[in-house]
Amino acid sequence: MTLTDTTMQASAARSASGEARAWSVNGSALTTLFQAAKALDADLDALVAEAGFSPADVLDTDRQFPVADLLHLYHCVANASQTPDIGLYVGRIDYINRLNLQLYACSGCQTFREYLNVMPSVLRIVGDIGEVTVRRESEYLCLDWQPLDKATNRQRYLSDSSLGVAAAIVNSVCVKPIPVRAAHFTYPEPQDLSLLRQQFGDNLRFDQPVSCLYFDRACLDYPLIGLDADWGQVLAQPIRHLFEENSESSDFIIALRKALLRLLPSGEMGLDKVAAALNISRRTLQRRLAEQGTQFLQILQELRAELAQQYLGDERLSITDISFLLGYMDQSSFSAAFRSWYGVSPRDFRKK
Repeated sequence: MTLTDTTMQASAARSASGEARAWSVNGSALTTLFQAAKALDADLDALVAEAGFSPADVLDTDRQFPVADLLHLYHCVANASQTPDIGLYVGRIDYINRLNLQLYACSGCQTFREYLNVMPSVLRIVGDIGEVTVRRESEYLCLDWQPLDKATNRQRYLSDSSLGVAAAIVNSVCVKPIPVRAAHFTYPEPQDLSLLRQQFGDNLRFDQPVSCLYFDRACLDYPLIGLDADWGQVLAQPIRHLFEENSESSDFIIALRKALLRLLPSGEMGLDKVAAALNISRRTLQRRLAEQGTQFLQILQELRAELAQQYLGDERLSITDISFLLGYMDQSSFSAAFRSWYGVSPRDFRKK
């Protein structure tokens, strides 16, 4: 969920200037809300009438919807289910729905510090609602909710759902538990705190400048939970052939591919970043690529093209998930690249 402030500002600036499409979210965000409404025994017929669209309208989880539709549906579901804590329920559902993505993302990491670099981004997975950013404060590690639309800053739904997902992820990927030490919220204190306390503990503060969670800073070096043999084989299958000992590639190219594989979900694959991951200088990286008769972008695109085919064979991953795992900022960028490689869209390729 980490993303640079520069990326967030660029996204907001493009939308404000009309250079890109209006802010939108993936259909999966609305599907989750309908799932929550059904689980809370809301009157779905009345909900559909009030919302203006039905669960069938959002079954295409890779379709884009205006952010306004998501916010309207949140309001409708909260009313229909009489649940002001609806964001917390949505966060729990989102966590489970994205569990396979979490496993893929952390498969190349050893510690929680490493995992933070590939923690799935809200902007890249859900859409243009905001981002959870990471900072250090004294002995704490803080996860801050940063909405794109500042008008939503004091609204519960988006901060509760995003921080709920973050808390669930943080407390599930490491061998040692990582409890929330404190939780701050920008909105006023609700009358009923029971679910908030179950989710985030008793140290809650409201009417704060930023909605955020505090964890012990020591958790950065906690080891991640190792996957059992079956899961390890499943996650390794898409990439094993790229690194086999009998591969025609040199040891350097194999090491480069492994470094890229770890960096892809973070979206940071610049020459300097990759060189640092290999413990060599940028100039050395360029020289060794030239000695191999290849270029950095060629290696990167070949790896992405190979992985894209394998990931599309796993029905548990949505096309949005695959876009994230391959380091693209959004699904449309991945789809355009995939079409240039294979002449068809990822969706049509998967159907075949």
